[in-house]
Amino acid sequence: MTELRIDGIGVSEGIRLAPAYVYRPAAVSSGQQEEARQFIDSSQVEAEIAKLGEARERCAAELEALTEKAKVSVGEEQAGIVAGQRKLLDDPAFYPKMEARIREQHETAEAAVAEVIRAVAALFEGMKNAYMQERAADIRDIGGRLLACLSPEQSRGLADIRGQVILVADDLTPSDTVQLDPAVVAGFITRTGGATSHTAILARSLGIAAIVGAGGAIDGIEDGDPLVLDGSAGLCIARPSEQTTAEYSRRMGLDLERQKSLEAYAAQPAVTADGTRVELAANIGAAAEAEAALRLGADGVGLFRTEFLFMHAKELPGEQEQYRAYLEAAQLMDGRPVIIRTMDIGGDKELPYLELPKEANPFLGYRAIRIGLSRPELLKTQLRAVLRASAFSTMKVMFPMISGLDEWRQAKAILAKARLELEQEGVDFDRNMEVGIMVEIPSTAVMAGLFAQEVDFFSIGTNDLVQYTLAVDRMNEHVAYLYDYFHPAVLHLIRNVIEASHHAGKWTGMCGGMAGDPLAAPLLLGLGLDEWSMEAGRLSRTKETLSRLDRGACRRLAEDVLRLDTPAAVRQALKDFAAVE
Repeated sequence: MTELRIDGIGVSEGIRLAPAYVYRPAAVSSGQQEEARQFIDSSQVEAEIAKLGEARERCAAELEALTEKAKVSVGEEQAGIVAGQRKLLDDPAFYPKMEARIREQHETAEAAVAEVIRAVAALFEGMKNAYMQERAADIRDIGGRLLACLSPEQSRGLADIRGQVILVADDLTPSDTVQLDPAVVAGFITRTGGATSHTAILARSLGIAAIVGAGGAIDGIEDGDPLVLDGSAGLCIARPSEQTTAEYSRRMGLDLERQKSLEAYAAQPAVTADGTRVELAANIGAAAEAEAALRLGADGVGLFRTEFLFMHAKELPGEQEQYRAYLEAAQLMDGRPVIIRTMDIGGDKELPYLELPKEANPFLGYRAIRIGLSRPELLKTQLRAVLRASAFSTMKVMFPMISGLDEWRQAKAILAKARLELEQEGVDFDRNMEVGIMVEIPSTAVMAGLFAQEVDFFSIGTNDLVQYTLAVDRMNEHVAYLYDYFHPAVLHLIRNVIEASHHAGKWTGMCGGMAGDPLAAPLLLGLGLDEWSMEAGRLSRTKETLSRLDRGACRRLAEDVLRLDTPAAVRQALKDFAAVE
């Protein structure tokens, strides 16, 4: 048969060859809702509610077990995706409404679950924010799991996989994805989904090659068909010819060899071809992740996202709980520096117990340092915990979403109060602890020269800096083509921040996605970036890339690139440079 080429969105890189496993789990679809629309006699209501309650308990136990598994396989931060589903079972807009439908409308438990899931998922799908729209998949995930627990004899299908396969599915839910074993599931391709979906994030964390959003073309794939999956290019080839199979087998071999060779770099420092030492750090979302970061060769933690400590709690974590978490990370890093970012809640990160207001434009609203400054006791408690931990290791702190000097000075004043309190209490801390800011807002990048006179360091968060500079919602697939950290405007802001810090004798780091991109490495080296912080899994590849670079040549590259006027021109220049190097 003629080979079938299917284009989608590549969300997790890697080339894989394996037979197709067409995955059709029980789902909450419109057809099944109609089928499940059954009614019971009033005398059966209590028994049906008891049945739903038992299913809820089984579902909760499954999710708690999956969360623990996810902590090991993908880390604390990503495990929060599954843990969030567990919290849904306690949401007043969720389970109680299912009970109410059984009592008031005499529906079966299955029908009540299907209807509530349908309504809540539709609510999310109707939202304007693309990130919130994608949360509908999480809602259907928990609904499908509840339905499966109501009918435990139904298999969800993943346990039936034998041998290495490439999954083909309409969609994979987060709880499906976290169960995948990379030794068995070489990759997957789905009909729906986007680059920012939780499924895509988990695939990258697991190291599984993946393509999403391939559309109806996947209907041409039959169970057992040989497949080629190129997660980097977003291309899947069904029933490849002998020539295509040979070519991709060769590419896969090279890819796997490269991955194996990268393992040796974990134990080595990051050094360029001309002997320049580069500091590479890791981004973490929980203290436990520091251990993996150290094992993978991190020089420290460049970004501790402390908001996950708050998001995984049912109530506001106290000073002692925060202190233990920061101290644990410092101890696991064995004396290497740990940079704590104060709580960055808001935008797409919510805390129900803080009762934050609903906003039309949450990324432009009440978030991060703005919350801390309006609730100084909350920020001061966190800063006291950081200061106490600083007595035992090299700790640094930085404030997120600073837009002007007044915010920086207010935040530093709260830090001064925390220091004074600890001094009066006789509690030890590092009186020389460095204090810096995130550069995520263009106003801060433009004013970097003024900030550099007062801060100890900068850390550039490219994810938000690009979003705010280019007026592009980074979660919105309709404008995703505009989101590009190689845009000349973004590059000029980055250069301005680095030059301002160096002129004042300070240093600049970067903890956004750009820091872990091999294509960006020569440019960042040429611009003089001092510290690079990224997902721990990208450290070895970045070290390998840096080992082939000459700093002088990279400086000349940076000068040339900054004269270019489009992102496409910048990318091409970087690709040409990489090809020569």
